[in-house]
Amino acid sequence: MDWPERTLAVRRLGRVEYGEALALQARLVQQRRRGDIPDTLLLLEHSHVVTLGSSARDEHVLLSRDELAGRGIGLYRAGRGGDVTYHGPGQLVGYPVLDLKPDRRDLHAYLRSIEGVLLRALAAFGLEGRRDTSATGVWVNEAKVAAIGVRVSSGWISSHGFALNANTDLSYFSAIVPCGLAGRPVTSLSQLLGRDLAPADAADAVAAAVVAEFGYGAANDCGADGSRRHTRAVSRAGAATVSLSA
Repeated sequence: MDWPERTLAVRRLGRVEYGEALALQARLVQQRRRGDIPDTLLLLEHSHVVTLGSSARDEHVLLSRDELAGRGIGLYRAGRGGDVTYHGPGQLVGYPVLDLKPDRRDLHAYLRSIEGVLLRALAAFGLEGRRDTSATGVWVNEAKVAAIGVRVSSGWISSHGFALNANTDLSYFSAIVPCGLAGRPVTSLSQLLGRDLAPADAADAVAAAVVAEFGYGAANDCGADGSRRHTRAVSRAGAATVSLSA
């Protein structure tokens, strides 16, 4: 199910407010459905926010709205699958807007592919991640390092995606029961590696992992507006090469 004939556009957006990211994804989904844009990966950070997925339970948000506001944490119903998730500075958020036709029209298989992306990215830092058969996401040892929550709209266009803790302030997770998994710890790349690693430091590994997992023929590094900066060639082994062309 590789896509060697496709090119992935990678857009690195920096800090984006959650509501703005929702609106951007909605526009991109429509554009991808019409064929106006290629498959696109958004890489960004959010300000402090708690998001509620379609299966979220109110009791998994442990603070009142006033208490959340007092800590500078927003609250959104996200329109994705999954339970309660926290996003904030120091976390690399990835939103793949992909046309899953014709050969990836399987939501569960798509979730496993996103887990595969994160496992590949962890391996780039010498970390051995693992899946958990009882829950979606990626763990190192017993601590969760990445959360996943996706949406697939009509026409099999994906949105939402994953959040990888890079140098996240993990104390903010105390505001929720992360992904509804009580008693399960969370961790970050910085904590696991014993050195500070910012979201931007993880972005190349994550982008290369998406290219490899889905088997793209090339990846375009794009500006925030989607304009192409350069093309990253991809070997048939699935690893992005270093050489770039304008």
